Amino acid sequence: MKKFIFENVRIEKAVAEGQCIAHADGKTLFVSHAAPGDLADVHVIKKKKGNLFGKIIQLHEAGPERIEPVCEHFGVCGGCKWQHIGYQNQLAFKAAQVKENFERIGHLDFPEMMPIKGSADSFHYRNKMDFGFTKQRYLLEEEMEVENKGPLEGLGFHVPGKFDKILDIHTCHLMDDPMNQIRRFGKQLAIDMGLSFYDLRNHGGVMRSFIIRNSTLGEWMVIVAFGEPNDGIESYLEQLKNAFPQITSLMYAVNTKKNDTLYDQEIKCFHGKDHILEKIGDLTFKVGPKSFFQTNSRQAEILYQTAKDFAGLSGNELVYDLYTGTGSIALYLANQAKRVVGVEYVEMAIEDARINAEYNQIDNVQFYAGDMKDILNDDFVEYEGRPDVIVTDPPRAGMHPDVVKMLLRLKAPKIVYVSCNPSTQARDLAMMEELYAIEKVQPVDMFPHTHHVENVVLLTLKHAG
Repeated sequence: MKKFIFENVRIEKAVAEGQCIAHADGKTLFVSHAAPGDLADVHVIKKKKGNLFGKIIQLHEAGPERIEPVCEHFGVCGGCKWQHIGYQNQLAFKAAQVKENFERIGHLDFPEMMPIKGSADSFHYRNKMDFGFTKQRYLLEEEMEVENKGPLEGLGFHVPGKFDKILDIHTCHLMDDPMNQIRRFGKQLAIDMGLSFYDLRNHGGVMRSFIIRNSTLGEWMVIVAFGEPNDGIESYLEQLKNAFPQITSLMYAVNTKKNDTLYDQEIKCFHGKDHILEKIGDLTFKVGPKSFFQTNSRQAEILYQTAKDFAGLSGNELVYDLYTGTGSIALYLANQAKRVVGVEYVEMAIEDARINAEYNQIDNVQFYAGDMKDILNDDFVEYEGRPDVIVTDPPRAGMHPDVVKMLLRLKAPKIVYVSCNPSTQARDLAMMEELYAIEKVQPVDMFPHTHHVENVVLLTLKHAG
């Protein structure tokens, strides 16, 4: 098939999902790994709903915001789509995305946005990384032509759009460097011991996945998932433990299912504690192998403090924390509220929330597990009381329409809406605009070098009429 190529295309601006937009021959073109101002030849990869999607095959002129990416895997690994753009420009693009979503999707009336809060660390900020083993690593284009391709085993990230392809990673810059040392050792040790790497198509092999967590308190957790029982497992874990004394929690599981998730598996502690400790503000959290937790601990405190400032608590308020997750925001607010009630769909997350409430000796919080649209009803409100402040932090899909309707019936004086997806946030806010005014809009960047952005909005109840 002949390549469909547009030559000398000028990239116009950054848009959603880490793409940039351009126009050629009257067609709209979305280009990955591009920067505004680039002049390039673009290879069209696919067509969807009348739009064309492509990638740069020849860069003739770099745009003013383009920089040299730090990572050797940039462009193949899907983790850092904006690493070729300076961080301050990334922040400007993210703030512009929030504004555009509010204007174009929500058609909202809102005040001037507050300046986006960037992350103090644009690298080494993540506290959790998941890697997969593969018996047949993803081969780069330049490797296809050479006879000696080197070792075929790999340990790294799934290539975007390819469920059975894993890119072998040498160095990732998103976590503190001991992560790279531990991961490279873990891979080589498996090779030296002759342990088979996982076959993602046929589902077999000993070495399956490798998860690393750490905390700002210097604690490290490693979770090794094996794809089948093997006599070498104990020796493998022992050698890994001895090589890295900084590992305070070494866990493992034998996962023989076809999917990689470990949430339904027994995870055993081989060495150390069955958790690590993390500190956010004055709170200390126990983070277990299955715990849901913000992956940028330092920036999470900025996010939570923003929500707390917007809530403006005096100590007398009843607060509902919807989609509470592991209760981290609820617990962060508790010392300035009369009482906080958290609701979350995932039972395992609520178990973590209760553990951390007890660990921090917080007794003015109550947590419930269940579907939000089913739990948040008249009986629930009659039992717990009408909230003075509602904090809502839904998943990317936003709030269910029934939940929005219930919020409108409750008419809490303040709602603090924390969102990881400003487009669905804008949609939800539009449904609430008749009763609520947008008082403040504060974007917060949790994930440098990605297109993701958090956004916190303060809503106040309109009293007129």
